[in-house]
Formats: sequence, C-alpha cells, structure tokens
Amino acid sequence: MKIVSWNVNGIRAIYKKNFTAWFKEENADIVCVQETKADETQFPKDIREIDGYNFYCSSAEKKGYSGVAVWSKINPKSVSASVENKTFDNEGRILRLDFEAFILFNVYFPNGGASRERLRYKMEFYDYLIGYLKQFKDKTVIICGDCNTAHFPIDLARPKESEKVSGFMPEEREKLDNLVSSGFIDTFRYFNKEPGNYTWWDYKTAARSRNAGWRIDYFFMSQHSVKHLKFADIRKSVSGSDHCPVSITVF
Repeated sequence: MKIVSWNVNGIRAIYKKNFTAWFKEENADIVCVQETKADETQFPKDIREIDGYNFYCSSAEKKGYSGVAVWSKINPKSVSASVENKTFDNEGRILRLDFEAFILFNVYFPNGGASRERLRYKMEFYDYLIGYLKQFKDKTVIICGDCNTAHFPIDLARPKESEKVSGFMPEEREKLDNLVSSGFIDTFRYFNKEPGNYTWWDYKTAARSRNAGWRIDYFFMSQHSVKHLKFADIRKSVSGSDHCPVSITVF
C-alpha cells in the first residue's frame, strides 16, 4: 500500500500545474495534501471526484488559509477533522482516518515564523497532539504532513545559520524529539541516513536549483509497527509547489 503526502501550497494553484496528471500517474492508495487554502466548494470538481477514490477535506474558519485533504481508495471506518480541542480544530489542520489495520493522521503543523504568538501556538499544537496520540499507543498510527520543523542538522542545508530561525529553533526540534520518544519513528531516516535530502526550498531565493533546502515533511509511524514499513521516499523531482511529495509503502 502506497501513501503519499504533499504540501501543495494552494490546491487551486497546483491544479493549474498538472496536479491531476501527477495524481493519476502516482496511483497511490492514499494521497494526503496540506495547505490547500480552500474549503470543499473551492476544490475543482474533477479532483473532488476522482474515480476510485473517496475524498475528505478540512478547512480553516479563516478563508484561503491552511486546510488539509485526503483521497483514499480504501474505505475508512471513520473520518474526523477534530482532536477535541477548538483551539486547534478551527484552523483545518488535521484529518484522522481510521482504517481496519491502522489510523492515519494527515497534519499541517503551524508555522511559527510570523510572531512570538504563532510560535507559542505551534508549541502548544505539538504538545497537545503528542498528548492526544497517547490514547492510540496500542494501535498502528501513521502521521504524515508538513511539520514545519527540520529535526536534525542533517535535515537542512545551512543548520548553523538557521538555529535562530523558526523551523530549526531548539524548542521546536525538541517537540520532534518528544514525538519520537513517545513511540514513533521517522520513516525516511529508517532507510536513509544521507544528507542532502530535502522537501522544501525557498521560492524567493531559487533555493531548489541549488538544493539549499529543508526536510520538514515527514511520515512518522508507531515504532512497534515498524515490521509493516516497507519503504519511504522523497519525490524531489516533482515540482509545482515549494514542497515536494514524500511517500511510504506499508503492509
């Protein structure tokens, strides 16, 4: 089973950049996207209704902001856009799908760069979600999405210069430490320990052409279920967003 995750930086924008062709060629069992910047009515009809897939989305109360969506060939037992906390539910950052064999969380973690208040919100979001996940410790849980944090120096091109930049600040990286220590593995690093593997590049500085990027898009999986993890990949050749897709193969 192949699951793909991608921060598309606006579903309506990427729709004009051959998103549908990419989607059909990818032929994943589940596709998760983040930062859709749209509610369900604003998704083009032909990608809301792709043959063979069920479609689910969650949008922010604020128009044109945040948002996540999932297409799945497999029928989930249940779908929820809530983590039972209005503070974090109203920005459309989470979709949870319960399947027979696992629980999938598609998450668009907050960006802390705009202000101290948003950095605080990001920290609180991490803390709450990690606590919320404890109730599923005996289940196979997969978390995918844009974490807006590079975990280790190997995960960005210029770690020393970025230590005071949101996305690589010690307090942010500590939250990923906490997620891992609560029982999750970074699926890409399970297979690949090499530097130079990034998922986001700054548009303004044409960073992608120089591969001066950050790895901030992840799949985490329950440590006790690692036997079901077959492969993890970064699809850096796929363009259309300032992020590229990431994927795993499981079961």
